[in-house]
Amino acid sequence: MTKSNYKLTKEDFKQINRRSLFTFQLGWNYERMQGSGYLYTILPQLRKMYGDDTPELKEIMKTHTQFFNTSNFFNTIITGIDLAIEEKEGIAAKETISGLKAGLMGPFAAIGDSIFAALIPTIFGALAANMAINGNAIGIVIWIVAQIAVMVFRWKQLEFAYKEGVSLVTTMQHRLTALTDAATLLGVFMVGALVATMVNVQFSWAPSIGDVTLNMQNNVDMILPRLLPAGIVGAVYWMLGKKNMTSTKAIFIVLIVSVALSALGVISK
Repeated sequence: MTKSNYKLTKEDFKQINRRSLFTFQLGWNYERMQGSGYLYTILPQLRKMYGDDTPELKEIMKTHTQFFNTSNFFNTIITGIDLAIEEKEGIAAKETISGLKAGLMGPFAAIGDSIFAALIPTIFGALAANMAINGNAIGIVIWIVAQIAVMVFRWKQLEFAYKEGVSLVTTMQHRLTALTDAATLLGVFMVGALVATMVNVQFSWAPSIGDVTLNMQNNVDMILPRLLPAGIVGAVYWMLGKKNMTSTKAIFIVLIVSVALSALGVISK
């Protein structure tokens, strides 16, 4: 058996999407990362294409358990193209599939993580948080709607990629770099805006020289407004670049230092 006679159905797409949404990361490991999750996602369809307990099925299963790691938000685009090729060529496309997965997982990881793991949560999270701070319950609705939209996008892309097949890669190839750079730049811009609007820390220390009281916060604002929040974020960024430093440790350090400086009357909200 070299070619598959099975054609994927709507039920197949639904099953793949369910497994992708809820179980794709369950088999994650440091050796092959998402390899086993990728295989589990499409295993029922592979069994329909190649038959149960056949040499072809065993061979293609070994191929799909190789190293794979990409964005959870774009993984089914690769899956759709993969299945379109396997449905047409069968086991003869094994090398093509391996090269396709290796070539696409990097670009899609960069795009998916920049847009869906950083940009969208930053924008809609900032809107929701600002509304929540002001007592507006619409903020949570905005956040929920944004997440539902992302889930719908993830659900729809599989069948689209399957129908477009390899032509989708050639169509998008020249746009991948530009899209990644644009998403990264916008994400950095949003992080900068969040630092200025959401990190509300200021100097409360006001030393006196004779009869004159120095307003430290006012003096700092004359140098650069929001300088203290920017300095705090810069310090956290510097800490995260140190060996053995984790985000959890950094959070505890910020909490302890903030409480201590607040108790000493150096900073306040």
